[in-house]
Amino acid sequence: MTQLQGNPSLVAAPRGSLDPPAEPWWRFLTFSTDHKVIGIQYLVTTFFFYLVGGALAVAVRAELATPEADFLGFERYNGAFTLHATIMIFLWIVPALVGGFGNYLVPLMIGARDMAFPKLNAVAFWLVPPTGILLLASLFLEPPSAGWTSYPPLSLVSGKVGEELWILSILLAGTSSILGAVNFITTILKMRMPGMRMQDMPLFCWAMLAASVLTLIATPVLAGALILLSFDLLAGTSFFNPSGGGDPVVYQHMFWFYSHPAVYIMILPVFGIISEILPVHARKPIFAYKAIAYSSLAICFLGLIVWAHHMFTSGTPDWMRVFFMIATMSVAVPTGIKVFSWLATLWGGKIHFRSAMLFSLGFISMFVIGGLSGIILASVPLDIHVHDTYFVVAHLHYVLFGGSVFGIYAGIYHWFPKMTGRLLNEFWGRVHFVLTFVGFNMCFLPMHKLGLMGMPRRVAQYDPQFADLNWISSVGAFVLAISTLPFLVNAIYSWVAGPKAGDNPWQALTLEWATSSPPPAHNFYGDPILLTGPYDYGLHSKETLDYFAAQLQSLRELALAEAKPTTSS
Repeated sequence: MTQLQGNPSLVAAPRGSLDPPAEPWWRFLTFSTDHKVIGIQYLVTTFFFYLVGGALAVAVRAELATPEADFLGFERYNGAFTLHATIMIFLWIVPALVGGFGNYLVPLMIGARDMAFPKLNAVAFWLVPPTGILLLASLFLEPPSAGWTSYPPLSLVSGKVGEELWILSILLAGTSSILGAVNFITTILKMRMPGMRMQDMPLFCWAMLAASVLTLIATPVLAGALILLSFDLLAGTSFFNPSGGGDPVVYQHMFWFYSHPAVYIMILPVFGIISEILPVHARKPIFAYKAIAYSSLAICFLGLIVWAHHMFTSGTPDWMRVFFMIATMSVAVPTGIKVFSWLATLWGGKIHFRSAMLFSLGFISMFVIGGLSGIILASVPLDIHVHDTYFVVAHLHYVLFGGSVFGIYAGIYHWFPKMTGRLLNEFWGRVHFVLTFVGFNMCFLPMHKLGLMGMPRRVAQYDPQFADLNWISSVGAFVLAISTLPFLVNAIYSWVAGPKAGDNPWQALTLEWATSSPPPAHNFYGDPILLTGPYDYGLHSKETLDYFAAQLQSLRELALAEAKPTTSS
């Protein structure tokens, strides 16, 4: 078969026998080493924790709907917002993006049969449920109440049981992340199909590579900080306890050395998801492929040298403030490259406003707002003015909900047909988007003004002058909670009885669409052969795309025919 011009991508050559049948549903409850099963296990498990974390968020906003602490009370409020943040970061966004989408898509996109270390991959997933069990158990024993940052000395006096459960759960989640990072780096660098160069990889793989490097470098530092904090808590040492000569600021340095790169660990895979969705649904080649790919690596590097901008009010010397201010602002350069490249991709395209595209566009708009407020917080004078106010809460959620969660939804709508073989209902997808977009902005946009007015975060009782804007935010939180219902119903019904999707409903060109939906156990019916670039939309005629589809169908039929004697025997 003649290879076409351009970066190579789609079609598989026949193998001698048919791959084993797809995993039955009950295999999702077992210790499976199939990366696709593990990816779906991650997505379903973490979505459950998303619902738990969301319920805690609704409880927090119900408390803040009025100035008085008349719903949860002070102690339960502290526990609720601590667990909400912890669950959303460590049991939803990070494992859903890295473990869920990363596991399912990376081997398919590079033409591999599985991850480099399948058993290690399974172990990484099965560390997630114990993490959640420990955190949920603390609800009934003693909820941690020092916030998701767990700064000493507050964390040393706020309750040993809840704090220790929190530390153990984060250590488990961090171990899972490290195992996954080793697996992704090895798989991407060493298991690409023959003929696929780094420059031929889909941009999602570049994003996963950058996020995995960040995870591998930064997570052990957080683990060290939490182990030392645990010694202070249980053994009476004074690493961070000022009453014994310890330095709590050292904990802040160690904590933020991980926790600011964690923002990029949570957003880089979304950058990859958006880079995959926009060309498909705009029917245009991605603009500036190399710039987008290399900007992910630039974000990986810069993300490691910006942590102390969280500590401008912690006695940080002036020279250090200036350095971290400049470093933080410079992250906007590679991020801006991505945003401008996405907009250039959309410009002049034949845009199809499907649910995946709507959430992608929502992501771009919300993330830009979060990025602009991030530049404000990078400026030392402005950061000092709004530090620990609701302005920071607004910024964080525009980046991590308007960014990461919108990106997760976009990815689900785009790859749901590949994972299940069925299509989601587009009408209910649009309803889901509208409710999510309206509820999100109603909830978090007023918080910018609340912060500028001086309302402190992490308080259950506040000055009545903030009541009106808080009431609007709480109503928005309830709308955001309701928005989950049409998605849940849509996903469950469509998985069971939705219309069949076919192998490639979007006529996409990346390699995961060059196999059946859902894929067979070993991903391809034959050995993948690169024939067209992953983003060569408009560069090949419809006849060429139809030819690819016909080739895939003939290869499947050939594999089935060759397997018949083996099956009958």
